Amino acid sequence: MTQTSPRVAILAEGLFAHETAKTAIGALRYAPYPVVCVIDSTRAPSDAAEHVGTGAGVPVVATLAEALEREPTVLLIGTASAGGRLPDAYRPILAEALSRGLEVWNGLHERVLADPALAAAAARGGGPVWELREPPADLPVGGNRRPREGAKVVLTVGTDAAVGKMTVALEIVAALRRAGERVAFVATGQTGIAIAGSGIAVDAVVADFIAGAAERMVCDAAEEADWVIVEGQGSLMHPGFSGVTLGLLHGSAPHAMVLCHDTMRHTVKGNEFGLPLRAVEECVGIYEAAATWRHSPGHPPARVVAIALNTSRTSEELARASLADAAHRSGLPAADPVREGAHGADRLAAAILAVAGASR
Repeated sequence: MTQTSPRVAILAEGLFAHETAKTAIGALRYAPYPVVCVIDSTRAPSDAAEHVGTGAGVPVVATLAEALEREPTVLLIGTASAGGRLPDAYRPILAEALSRGLEVWNGLHERVLADPALAAAAARGGGPVWELREPPADLPVGGNRRPREGAKVVLTVGTDAAVGKMTVALEIVAALRRAGERVAFVATGQTGIAIAGSGIAVDAVVADFIAGAAERMVCDAAEEADWVIVEGQGSLMHPGFSGVTLGLLHGSAPHAMVLCHDTMRHTVKGNEFGLPLRAVEECVGIYEAAATWRHSPGHPPARVVAIALNTSRTSEELARASLADAAHRSGLPAADPVREGAHGADRLAAAILAVAGASR
């Protein structure tokens, strides 16, 4: 992050919804800086919470001109698109923002300044660009460093992609801080980086260096914290994203894992063949087995210590039943840290804190 106190407007034109605005939702819920508005002409004028359930009080406006009345210093691209390309509808908005000197934060795979028109606008107005997915150039191969002795690493993992791993990680960070612990959050995706102000988007790293990127971030964070909570990516059971997930698992070398699951997800996200999701208890075994491949003397293989459920699309009654069922089938504590708030996150934190007691 190039600004210490940014004021952020989120660009979500035509896509400000649960399914397409993951970065916007994350920033609205967790960002430490003010979000002054969301730009989406198809949903303006309204309140952000009406569309995504968070961001109450943040207005949705129709144009960049309306956004500029709220004096933002940053325009954050808050949505995902097919293939990670910049939507054509965004280009004139981005050009205007850059020509007016606003900083643009981009989490898409396509680079903003690769568009000659946007590069020219940035040159005219001096608007800088932060490419959230741009990895460092000097990443090592993994397997050669360990975190500081005494520091514990926790990785959120998933039964599928996009089940809430970043959300769970941030809720655990908050819960451990409430418990008086020294905690660091390691961001591994564009939304987490936009929130935390630093990190490496591991899905943009050349495969040979994914583990090395995770290892570097974890070891650096462990110098300042006793607990390092790593944002998970993808899923070992997802045929498209399993490589990133495994590299992150082995590079972060966690002491414990928290398995995340969306209770209304029954098939693998984006899979054209309707590949069914594995049962929660089966996924526990898969992740624990994969963790043993990084096992070395003095570093016992990681265990899944809790189940974090996303019950946002269910009734209160079904959510309670789902939590009880997941706990029964896995033999582990289960909680929804968003629906249950601090009470749910604190249960996950208690399971994590038990890792330290068991290792003494």
